Amino acid sequence: MKTLIILAHPNIEQSIANKTIITNIKEKRKDVEVRNIYELYPDFNINKKAEQKELLKYDTIVFQYPFFWYNMPAILKHWFDVVFKYQFAYGSEGDKLKGKSFQISFTIGGPIESYKSTGYNTFEISEFLKNLEQTANLAQMKYLAPIYTHSMVYIEGVYNVKEEVIDRANKHSEKLLNVI
Repeated sequence: MKTLIILAHPNIEQSIANKTIITNIKEKRKDVEVRNIYELYPDFNINKKAEQKELLKYDTIVFQYPFFWYNMPAILKHWFDVVFKYQFAYGSEGDKLKGKSFQISFTIGGPIESYKSTGYNTFEISEFLKNLEQTANLAQMKYLAPIYTHSMVYIEGVYNVKEEVIDRANKHSEKLLNVI
């Protein structure tokens, strides 16, 4: 299966978790294509035709990003708005993505206990993902079980231990490699 990763990290070079995940994927799977949309479109002027053309080439589309404010980064939302158009991703003739696998893979800064009804984020992660599941459904894609890992932010002396974040990122990339 041919796999495309749509990477949406605003500063991948400064990232620990997402950079580790992408580096691992590139090292272990030379056949996986990674499109860094922040690098390709720093002005957010997404080329709809180019992106749609790329999507057609692959069987599995992975969306890799950090979880920001209970959602995806702004550029990825904009990417969906521009690329998943009527009569391409949905509509009477919008079956171009039908049967392709839709895999979300993301990192979460907060600990797992914070994403419960009793935690400070009130909701479980699955509740924040309904929009993406429905996007895959509307596009007739196979929505695969999301891959995500908690406690993936490192702030020196404040939040997490860098080596532990790297270890979690390595484990995350192994989970993703097992799917793609």
